[in-house]
Amino acid sequence: MGTVTGCETYFQRSKLFWCTVITLSFGYYTLAVFWPHSIPYQSLGPLGFFTKYLVDHHHTLLHRGYWLAWLIHVGEALYAMVLCKYKGITNVRARLLWFLQTFVFGIASLSILIAYRPKRHKQT
Repeated sequence: MGTVTGCETYFQRSKLFWCTVITLSFGYYTLAVFWPHSIPYQSLGPLGFFTKYLVDHHHTLLHRGYWLAWLIHVGEALYAMVLCKYKGITNVRARLLWFLQTFVFGIASLSILIAYRPKRHKQT
């Protein structure tokens, strides 16, 4: 039976590109749901036209989708805690960082944790 070593404090930040894309997307989505009059639709081309259509005709769907997206992020963050335990990440700080990063950035963070393969060493 092997034991996990060297992974107790494992944490890796998400790529800056995905953090930026997710932050800007959620920020835009937040504006569309809560402050739709603050968006300069005409200046955004097809994205503005599409957003204006959704705000005018499907605002309830936008609102529900917004909270569903956050609910999915909560689920991903909780799953990150399960993965931390499974992969032998026992350090409280590392686990908290995984939880927070996955809550905010979702699959961009969770995919790193899923791909992580801790080294296993045989006990003698």
